[in-house]
Amino acid sequence: MENQVVSREEWLEARQALLLKEKEATHLRDRVNAERLALPWVKVDKDYVFDTPEGRKSLSDLFGGRSQLIIYHFMLGPDWDAGCPGCSFVSDHVDGALPHLNNHDVTWVAVSLAPLPKIEAYKKRMGWKFPWVSSSGSDFNFDYHVSFSPEDLAKETVFYNFTAIESADANDELPGLSAFYKNEKGEIFHTYSSYARGLEETIGTLMILDRAPKGRNENGTMDFVKRHDEYEGAPKTQSCH
Repeated sequence: MENQVVSREEWLEARQALLLKEKEATHLRDRVNAERLALPWVKVDKDYVFDTPEGRKSLSDLFGGRSQLIIYHFMLGPDWDAGCPGCSFVSDHVDGALPHLNNHDVTWVAVSLAPLPKIEAYKKRMGWKFPWVSSSGSDFNFDYHVSFSPEDLAKETVFYNFTAIESADANDELPGLSAFYKNEKGEIFHTYSSYARGLEETIGTLMILDRAPKGRNENGTMDFVKRHDEYEGAPKTQSCH
């Protein structure tokens, strides 16, 4: 169904009314951002070790000499043949941002429960450059509530997005983002985590689509998304198998 067609004057009046709400949303976002920065922190006392292309590394090592670390919890389980399309959609936006993040004292690292060879194969298929490591053999994914064991899923509920959700609505892997800070003493603090649709603002494509005439044109959250080499006419890249 097409939208109503009106005169330029009527359109301008409607657009100005919407602008007021857009400004209101921007100011609300500013206030939310300020409250996010003011959140209390939790000291990370547990030792986590990750498999990386350069060998085993601690959580502290992942900071890469910077004081801030953003970890994207990428859905790629040990038995999965390929990464989650939604997480792949997020990750398509990362490489261009890396120089800006690094210059701002922020390191971005993706973490998955899959073994490193599977991660490296899928990363090569997608053509990505950002750091991506494996938490295989570690409690990291489970402690940050993005991986769930068969025993977890056998229960009535699991804890995700800061609440109990029906296990039937969960998966063995779910998406998330967590932020950490390391002070001059080397102490590490968990400062923030976000899950589910809380990750949308990291996806520039969605923000652009929201301004296109048909918007996201979806029947369910991101139901149109495919891996970037799976769209019709996309060049085929190396398989991750």
